[in-house]
Amino acid sequence: MSATESGALPDTVQSYLDEVPAWRDGTPATAGSMTSMQRRIWLLASAGKFLEGMIVFMVGVALPLIIDDFGLGSAQSGVVTAAPLLGIMIGASALGGLSDRWGRRQLFLAEMVLFTAFLVGVTFSTGFPMLVVCLVGMGMALGCDYPTAHTMISETMPTSIRGRGVLAAFGFQAVGALAGTLVGVIILGNRDELSDWRWMFGVVVVPSVLVIVGRLFIVQSPHWLLGTGRVDEAERELKRLLTRRPQYPSTVSLALRDESASGPDSADGSPSNIGSLFRRPWRRSTILASIPWFLQDLGTYGIGIFTPTIIAATIGTAAADDATVSSVVADDLHGAEGAVLIDAFLLIGIALAILLVNRFGRIRLQVFGFLGCAVGLVTAAASTLLDGTLQVVLVFVGFMLFNLMTNLGPNSMTYLLAGEVFPTSLRGTGAGLAASVAKVGAVLTAFLFPVLLDAWGTAIIVLLLAGTSALGAFVTWTFRVETTGLSLEDVDRMHDAPSPTGGMSTPRPTPAGIS
Repeated sequence: MSATESGALPDTVQSYLDEVPAWRDGTPATAGSMTSMQRRIWLLASAGKFLEGMIVFMVGVALPLIIDDFGLGSAQSGVVTAAPLLGIMIGASALGGLSDRWGRRQLFLAEMVLFTAFLVGVTFSTGFPMLVVCLVGMGMALGCDYPTAHTMISETMPTSIRGRGVLAAFGFQAVGALAGTLVGVIILGNRDELSDWRWMFGVVVVPSVLVIVGRLFIVQSPHWLLGTGRVDEAERELKRLLTRRPQYPSTVSLALRDESASGPDSADGSPSNIGSLFRRPWRRSTILASIPWFLQDLGTYGIGIFTPTIIAATIGTAAADDATVSSVVADDLHGAEGAVLIDAFLLIGIALAILLVNRFGRIRLQVFGFLGCAVGLVTAAASTLLDGTLQVVLVFVGFMLFNLMTNLGPNSMTYLLAGEVFPTSLRGTGAGLAASVAKVGAVLTAFLFPVLLDAWGTAIIVLLLAGTSALGAFVTWTFRVETTGLSLEDVDRMHDAPSPTGGMSTPRPTPAGIS
């Protein structure tokens, strides 16, 4: 027995997504709650995060070889590491918001085509200028994927598993980071040439092409279609999304209601554009989604990209004056091997986040994670005061704790919140803006880290990043908006009108609301 069979037809997209068949006694038949199309969308979104993690963190492994291959100075090496992050920053805001106008599916496909084209360009780069241009282009595609992949998952999933689904997909960034480092280790361990970095990027071309093919055959977001008034198309795509054996529901009937267009237009008569994000009541969401993510990326990319370099500098075995190709490859290999062990804790962190997100909520995990990151970085910084075995232990313990806590907290929660605290009409634009602001921090870190590492030393840089983590916890708690347990339509209603205090109005219903 179900709502459909009893005559109470759902009339919104989310009510269909959340509806579960039931046995005659009313027991929910939850087995197989995800359809094959929902699983396909989730897998293809996860693949995008996997490729992002693989590429961005692979740059850290490939960097020493690129520096020697092209004869780069410290400033140029900073440009190389910052280039894909600069592209992500540009792409998240310039391209990510286009999904609100042109549709989720179109951008979901176009971004991967763009990524693959520039990836091939990176692999066959003939010099420093071409390499930087292609890295920026590749980053733009990845930046577009930040809001688009999130919205594709969240707008096609039941409320009960939306948070876990988004986090599980985001977790593939950590899998990609580990895979990218492992690819570097395998290639460096079997070859002994400066051109080995080209093979690292080249092996990613094949999976990226497969992702393009897969994204050709998915549905458009029914939420987006209904929000634009295209009811017939929304019904058709929703039925494709919910195709299962046996078929349930047998018919789909949607009603175009005022809530489906909820957003800036309905609240204050202004058009749905980026300027609306900086006015009440959405300004609070913008601050929460953007500033903690910016502070988190300072640490994540600074530590993540340069983990092999930091380890090699701290416990490297090659002589300082040994500049042969073999010594460069050997030092890079030692750093990469150490990074594999440390990066594995990213996987543990995201696994814990998936398990705990619905129990403890987004905000608490983000605050707790930020504080844990600070403790880990202070521990790593303390290692510079020691030598020998204890120094090595503190370096690894500090970075392991940092990676564990960042994926348990801010690295995963900032991504999740950015796609949940904005209404449907602004979801792509808001999440794209947040990702773009975040990548300002990533670009600054990637560009300045090599220079400041030489000028100030490891301890000072790591302690500064510990301070930004503590600040992230403070900002998160000050501007907290809890979305745990809310459907996307509940989230839309959070933005119906400004509250009397100037913040966001209380969601209806209010299982969590503003903490």
